[in-house]
Amino acid sequence: MRTHPLRRIVLSAAATVTGVVLLLSLKPHVQQQSVAQQNTNSGSSPAAAGSAPSAGSASGGARTVDGDTIQTRFGPVQVRITLTGAKITAVTVLQVPDENGRDQEIAAFSVPQLTQEALDAQSAGIDTVSGATYTSEGYIRSLQSALDRSGG
Repeated sequence: MRTHPLRRIVLSAAATVTGVVLLLSLKPHVQQQSVAQQNTNSGSSPAAAGSAPSAGSASGGARTVDGDTIQTRFGPVQVRITLTGAKITAVTVLQVPDENGRDQEIAAFSVPQLTQEALDAQSAGIDTVSGATYTSEGYIRSLQSALDRSGG
């Protein structure tokens, strides 16, 4: 029986490409840093993060409400909304994954888009940003929890 050298070449090239793709898609888990960030931002426990609205200033009845800290595959995401009456006037990001340059790059391009969409929609019914799915989903969930807490 005769072997087919071209078939072996194609199979080994495909296996090599598959292995490289799998290696490049791996990302280290940053659970330790997430816990430290939660404790720093919430005072004592993750459950305490944003559990009550902050008192607003007397100027125009503005108030701020923190959303839940959402644990994503790459780290925590948390937002704070500022409301004047029932209108969302600002969304501030308290936490996003920032362990490495790629996380920072994703946050830099996705957060402004998500914030603008939230302000335009006046709700958490916004689209995710392509290439930033986990950050977008964490942002949307945290935003929704802040809106739920605000009563709006």
